[in-house]
Amino acid sequence: MNKSTLALAVTLAALANQATAAGFIEDSKATLGLRNFYFDRDDKNTANSNNEASEWGQGFIFNYQSGYTEGTVGFGLDAIGLVGIKLDSGGDSSTPRSRAPGALFPLESDGSAVDNYGKAGVTAKARLSKTELRIGTLQPKLPVINFNDGRLLPQTFEGAQVTSAEIDGLTLTAGQLESTKTRSSTDDIALRIGGAASFQGKAADSNEFIYAGGDYKITKDLTAQYYYGNLEDFYKQHFLGLTHNLALPVGALKTDLRYFNSGSDGKNGSLAGRTEGYKSSGFWRAGDSKNGEVDNNTWSALFTYSLSGHALSAGYQQVSGNSAFPFVSQGDGATAYLITDRQIGKFASAGERTWLAEYGYDFASAGIPGLKATVTYLSGSNIDAADSDRKEWERDFRVDYTLQEGALKGLGLSWRNATFRGNTSAADQDENRLIVSYSLPLL
Repeated sequence: MNKSTLALAVTLAALANQATAAGFIEDSKATLGLRNFYFDRDDKNTANSNNEASEWGQGFIFNYQSGYTEGTVGFGLDAIGLVGIKLDSGGDSSTPRSRAPGALFPLESDGSAVDNYGKAGVTAKARLSKTELRIGTLQPKLPVINFNDGRLLPQTFEGAQVTSAEIDGLTLTAGQLESTKTRSSTDDIALRIGGAASFQGKAADSNEFIYAGGDYKITKDLTAQYYYGNLEDFYKQHFLGLTHNLALPVGALKTDLRYFNSGSDGKNGSLAGRTEGYKSSGFWRAGDSKNGEVDNNTWSALFTYSLSGHALSAGYQQVSGNSAFPFVSQGDGATAYLITDRQIGKFASAGERTWLAEYGYDFASAGIPGLKATVTYLSGSNIDAADSDRKEWERDFRVDYTLQEGALKGLGLSWRNATFRGNTSAADQDENRLIVSYSLPLL
């Protein structure tokens, strides 16, 4: 029994003795989220030029959050249940194929998409004053670890986390994660980074990611952040962030500054360990004993000017060091806290320099509340390679509409279109996502 499972069992035992206390039931909330997701991607420069991922599914996302029992220390219990049902998908792994399965669903042994899949988790929680401990299933959303929700069902992690807001303006968070269920997986799997490989049939992975840090609201318009993350045997990472909102005589300006410093940890810091697969992606030079070692500094600045319903953003990101930007990734979709993490690309390769421009408009200012549109363009260059002329670009267009009244008030409609091109190892892609979502309150 791992540490998180043992702690969860102890907490549940304590909870069972107090579950009838006022607040546990009365303050409970439950919702059922419905997500209908159509995904279509066309890879342009693959061996089979008509290779396409085209899948359609219905997702059900059940969330239950209890209140807390009475007393100095309050106890509670949360639960999540996730089910995905295939409505349409590609064929199997046979070649050639016009549609490749696996964009939304796990695969059967023959390479075809499963008809349905599900996963669930529970989280025991305890609260003392303004400090909360959570043990079990977690979905952290922090600069050094961020769950992914870009497909039919969201990603979950297993571990423990404590959050404290005892000091006004300061929120502290610390935790440890042991495994994850990725967005298209039903199994708990260990943690790793991009570039990790198998050695003699054994995957290079880790069962310990620890993190700690905080957000401090210096003024009502200025927030500073520091976080530390450590994936055992892969990397250690420090993050500094600063966000500022400035009211101007006309409109407002938001500034978002981010800096990551990442270095090797454990097996990744030795040649023997990297030979076992504990390595990072990046550009490696022949004969260099440091090949595969995490060595990265990434900084970015994003400025957004808003006026009425308009929002115009400009940003720049620079990735330095021999390795790509490291973050927890199992190869089944992961989120990095970068201004360049977009619909298709992340623009996080070693040496990459990326410019970003974005324009968004909220049509509520034009008398159409609930309708929003955004267009984004990113251009990355200077990617480390044997030749120095490696580039990539992406254009994203997104339209969202939420019904404001009537029997289906709150129903969300989203169209997300993206085009990615470059001369890197990544395939050129055209992609569309159509999403219909609705949240039904149960309690």
